[in-house]
Amino acid sequence: MAASTFADRPLKKLVLFDVDGTLSPARRQASPEMLELLRELRKKVVIGFVGGSDLVKITEQLAVNGSNPLLEFDYAFPENGLSAYKAGELISTQSFIQFLGEEKHKKLVNFILHYVADMDIPIKRGTFVEFRASMVNVSPIGRNASQAERDEFERFDKTHQLRAAFVNALKENFPDYGLTYSIGGQISFDIFPHGWDKTYALSHVESEGFEEIHFFGDKTFPGGNDYEIFSDPRTIGHTVTSPDDTTRILKELFF
Repeated sequence: MAASTFADRPLKKLVLFDVDGTLSPARRQASPEMLELLRELRKKVVIGFVGGSDLVKITEQLAVNGSNPLLEFDYAFPENGLSAYKAGELISTQSFIQFLGEEKHKKLVNFILHYVADMDIPIKRGTFVEFRASMVNVSPIGRNASQAERDEFERFDKTHQLRAAFVNALKENFPDYGLTYSIGGQISFDIFPHGWDKTYALSHVESEGFEEIHFFGDKTFPGGNDYEIFSDPRTIGHTVTSPDDTTRILKELFF
C-alpha cells in the first residue's frame, strides 16, 4: 500500500459505506453510537463514505455533536465520488453540465417537469428537480416533503412503482444521452453519465494498493444506487437493512 497516509492502520483494508439506510436512517442523522463505532474501526482500517447526495446533505446526516465528516473519514465521496476528498482535502471534481451540454440538459429537465406535472400521486411539495455538480436528482413528490410525507411516499411507491416507470420513460425518450438512472433513498432517483455510479469512487483509491475493499449498502439490488459498487469485482459487498445491521456486521468482521 502506498506509503503514506495510512501507515498507522494495522489492516491494509478500506471500508466504504453508503450513507442513507446504512450509516443513518434515510435522510436522518447518524447516532453518536455509530460515529463512535466508526472511530474505533478507523484505528484498524481506512474508512470512507460514498453517497449520492451532495456534501451539504451528507454533512447534515454525519455531523454528530459538531463533528466534521471530512475529518471523521479518511475518504469522502459525495455525489458518487464525482467530488472526492482525501484526508479532508478536495482531490477531484466532475461536472454534469460539461458532460451533457446546456441544450440537452434543458430538454431533459423540460421532459422531467412535464412528466411530474402529469403524475397522479396523493401529494406534491417542491423541488422536483435538484441540480447537483455531477448529477440531477429527481423526486416525484418533491424534496421539500416532510419526513412523514417521505415515509408515506416510499410505501406508495413500493406498491405503484412510480419511480421505476419514470425511469423507463426517460430511458425511452433519451436513449442517446449516455445516462444512467439509479433509484435510491425514499423519494427520488439520480441521473448521471454512464460510469458515474458509485464505482467512480474506486478510481480514487486504486493506487493505494489496499488488500481488500469492503462496501456496505442497503440498495444493492439491480437498479439500486449501491448495486454497481456492491457487485464490482474490486469490492467485497455487504447488504444491510439498517444502521443496526451495519453495526452487527462490522463487529463480526473487525472486532
